Amino acid sequence: MTLKVFADRMSQPSRAVILFCKLSKIDFEEVKIDLFKRQHLSPEFAEINPLQQVPAIVDGRFKLYESHAILIYLACAFPGVADHWYPADVSKRVKIHSVLDWHHLNLRYGAMRYVLHTTLGPALGRPLNPEAAAKAEKTLDSSLSKIESVWLKGSGKFLLGSYQPSVADLSLVCEIMQLEVLDEKDRARILSPYKKIQKWIEATKASTQPHFDDVHGILYRAKIKIQKQREISTLQSKM
Repeated sequence: MTLKVFADRMSQPSRAVILFCKLSKIDFEEVKIDLFKRQHLSPEFAEINPLQQVPAIVDGRFKLYESHAILIYLACAFPGVADHWYPADVSKRVKIHSVLDWHHLNLRYGAMRYVLHTTLGPALGRPLNPEAAAKAEKTLDSSLSKIESVWLKGSGKFLLGSYQPSVADLSLVCEIMQLEVLDEKDRARILSPYKKIQKWIEATKASTQPHFDDVHGILYRAKIKIQKQREISTLQSKM
């Protein structure tokens, strides 16, 4: 049976899983779960993932959720996956785990909440929250600083000083790419101090094309739509 990936490409971890499948030539069916339409809260999806979050996968009778676990499963369960994504060397594997464990309470916490409270909240039925955004930005900035000084330390272009990307690179880059929907000045202000991160993002993009742009196309389109909405709002406020 074909692997099923339940996902919404507006979701950072969903993009990481879809991108990995495409890069590793894993045959899969992408099942859209529209977060903005609350499809993840349906009883039907709860049978796939009782946590009611995307992504989730069904591989035959096997069900799995949480993106990091999914990425590790895919790297181990499917033949032909390049070793650099999740190396057989256990010492390299556990270092990848250290990045993934750090990710959720640091970079993900800051980036996701900052974008939610400054930009995407209304689309999800939540008002913008400047106070929560300011708190999230502090976590985001601290996380970017740690990536630059700790996880990108070394001679390689990728996390942990590697010369090829791992599942950790995909997970963290997809997280940072969510900043694409911000106002361009705001995004530049956040990322401009971090030159290593900017080079790493470009290196990861280059190593995963054309799939990277395909998977992130939804963000690029959302950015244009949101920018037009901002321009209309600005014009109306001046009238």
